[in-house]
Amino acid sequence: METELISAVSDVAYGPFNLTDVIFIIILLLLLFSSAVISGSEVAYFSLSPGQLEEIRQKGYEKVCHLHRKPEKLLATILISNNFVNVAIVILSSYLVDSLFDFSGNPLLGFVIQVIVVTFIILLFGEIIPKLYANRSPIKMAIFMASPLTVLSYLFRPLSALLINSTSIISKKVAKKDSISIDQLSKALELTKDSEINEEKDILEGIVRFSNIYAIDIIQPRINIIAIDEEDSFKHIRELIIEHGYSRLPVYKDNLDTIVGILYIKDLLAHLQEDDHFQWQSLIRPAYFVPETKKINDLLEEFQTKKVHLAIVVDEYGGTSGIVTMEDILEEIVGEINDETDEKEKTYIKIKNNAYIFEGHTLLNDFEKIADIKDDYFKDIEGEADTLAGLILEIKGELPRKNEVITYRQHKFTILDVDKRRIKKIKYEDLDQETE
Repeated sequence: METELISAVSDVAYGPFNLTDVIFIIILLLLLFSSAVISGSEVAYFSLSPGQLEEIRQKGYEKVCHLHRKPEKLLATILISNNFVNVAIVILSSYLVDSLFDFSGNPLLGFVIQVIVVTFIILLFGEIIPKLYANRSPIKMAIFMASPLTVLSYLFRPLSALLINSTSIISKKVAKKDSISIDQLSKALELTKDSEINEEKDILEGIVRFSNIYAIDIIQPRINIIAIDEEDSFKHIRELIIEHGYSRLPVYKDNLDTIVGILYIKDLLAHLQEDDHFQWQSLIRPAYFVPETKKINDLLEEFQTKKVHLAIVVDEYGGTSGIVTMEDILEEIVGEINDETDEKEKTYIKIKNNAYIFEGHTLLNDFEKIADIKDDYFKDIEGEADTLAGLILEIKGELPRKNEVITYRQHKFTILDVDKRRIKKIKYEDLDQETE
């Protein structure tokens, strides 16, 4: 077999190399080396970890960091350079094969050498081996190729810019086609019953609901606001801070409908040793007001832009409805957030699978999440209600009596505690689950 192959090759060979052939072979080897290091640099740069980048930065190789900061431009430069080199290899190898061999009598052998062998050599020595090396030694390869790639990035700047702009247009169109709607995601979550991903499912459900929740749905109602009168003494302020532990407190004049600003507790730290006559009012910062109808996804974006963590929610008449904090918004996605100093009152107690005891001031949005009720289930009956007590009033039409039972569809509400002005405690039961 080997004798036949040697005989076939000798039949098509023209003769010994001349000087031009030797020069072209040397150029071909240099091009193959160039293809190898360029291919290796792709793996090296895009596999660098933050720790490795910091190590390179400390060694003073700023070119590597500069290239890495613009990944799209870097990738475009590498791809364009590598393609130019590989095309040059194919053209030059074809010329050498044609000048050294005559395959007119054996076209199959010509195809094998010109296509299969050349492709194999480019893949093995120009792609696979250098990428394996670069994967093991990314720092060395990245440093070695920093200067050549910098030069190539300037050389191919027009082509790389064209490539980046073209791919960005295509990626936007593909992204639009591949995107799924909120309704589709919501339906997919409803079909999910895997208990192992309950936490992730809850977060995704929070994201689905997020854009449909208003500030009024998650406020700390006016009755629960801890605020400061602008006439309060500095001693009283310190006592209030110690008692409640909040980092920001609204400041009002006369009543809560006239909020004049927010006192940041961190602003007081440098003045703790001052006497009771200290003019703490000079530390008041402007308050941020939002309407009840503000969607919380927009509010979160405004919090980030304005760098605030608390907003005063006002009704259509300009009166104070309550407050919303950054934490309240984030809890709509990730659930309850508690730290080691958080003593937030729990607004419900679970007494069995289908029954709870709720505080009357529990937000309607929270009640629906806790009881696993679809968020728009009470839409037709809730009216202007923001709390569970408000929902009961909307259903009943008047203040109910103690121990009175109110039923809406399969939902049973028993009034456990009520005074002359408000409903304090409510027992909730899902009758459908009770019969299962």
